[in-house]
Amino acid sequence: MNKTPNRPRRPSGQEPDAPGVPARRAALKLLDAVLRRGLALEQALDSAAQGLAPNDRGLAHAIAAETLRRLPDLDALIDSATQRDLPDDAKARFALRVALVQALSLGTPGHAAISTVLPLVDGGPRKLVHGVFGTLLRQGVTLPEPPTLPDPVALRWHAAWGDQMIEDAERAIAVPPLLDLTLRDPARAPDLPGTSLLPGHLRLDEKASVTGIEGYAEGDWWVQDLAASIPARLIGKGAGTALDLCAAPGGKTLQLAAAGWAVTAVDVSESRLARLHENLERTGLAAQVVAADLLKWQPSAPADAVLLDAPCSATGIFRRHPDVLHRVRPSLIQEMAELQARLLARAAEWVKPGGMLVFSTCSLEPQEGEAQLERFLAKHAGFEIVPIAADELPQGVSPRDDGTLRLLPGALAQAGGLDGFFIARLRRS
Repeated sequence: MNKTPNRPRRPSGQEPDAPGVPARRAALKLLDAVLRRGLALEQALDSAAQGLAPNDRGLAHAIAAETLRRLPDLDALIDSATQRDLPDDAKARFALRVALVQALSLGTPGHAAISTVLPLVDGGPRKLVHGVFGTLLRQGVTLPEPPTLPDPVALRWHAAWGDQMIEDAERAIAVPPLLDLTLRDPARAPDLPGTSLLPGHLRLDEKASVTGIEGYAEGDWWVQDLAASIPARLIGKGAGTALDLCAAPGGKTLQLAAAGWAVTAVDVSESRLARLHENLERTGLAAQVVAADLLKWQPSAPADAVLLDAPCSATGIFRRHPDVLHRVRPSLIQEMAELQARLLARAAEWVKPGGMLVFSTCSLEPQEGEAQLERFLAKHAGFEIVPIAADELPQGVSPRDDGTLRLLPGALAQAGGLDGFFIARLRRS
């Protein structure tokens, strides 16, 4: 007997969703998690996309991420077509964001974009969503290029970095970044189309499924943004002991192990350390992995090198995680800065005399970079900056006058850009 194929059912047990609707429902849940509950997009994905096939899960993520990249411009269009502004958290506004971003940015035909969203809106708002969407498409509206940053972010970054940084950030948010690989052995680069911007690095020309790229199964490389690889590069090769603090997901641990260090990798999250265990097995590299709270943990002995890639607001990775533009508030930045100060003070105790301490954050906030270092040096007279040299960095990237490195959105823009980082290398006397 022929059976009707299973179709996703709505949680209430009503009629099954039409094709395409479950992915849009998940996209709405993702946006709600980020914009109303302040969750990270990746953190909310498993719950929002529960039960979806991989392609629908990917579509939901793509819709939500593109909506977050273009949120101020989408809202401006919506407001231009309504007599009264919809509340920020109105379901009609959320539904219109999802429908419009598909039609105007993701290439979805207008009829498909609206027909898969309307079932998610009940009652009167359904007529409103349909009417506003139709009005805007008949007007031939487009989204501006580059996208507009949210006002609170633009004001904060402008105060810190000026006009050019805002322009660079808006261009950077327009396109998700390319895939960077860090090679286990720089002398054995895979035969893949791409560009090497530093020894042991390859930036791929095209996106691809990570597990299908040549050399994955053999452990020849791991995925790691080029900017994120710089802190461990600044430690260099060695045969001594190294601590990688806040180590997950583990790219820096792999770098240090490949460079010859006896590494102890510590992170509070056992679940995030799982990927490090997998990559150590895949690459054949060795490290001691410890799941522990650094505010309570203590190493058995000081190390020759300590790398603290500290927890932070992560505003520097907005290109690949646009949710940070909408969920990071000044209160979180201050909270992270206070935690960094405590972790940095503990890390300093674990450096041998003559040893090296590298401090980094993937943040574009001065409180989590320049100001943090200034405060640390004022309290720790036994540490001094070891200036970063230009030949340690990609061509076109320069250290600051004080020997530290600040990466802003305009860095290497013509070559695909870099994540935002602050990095300082210190030595203990």
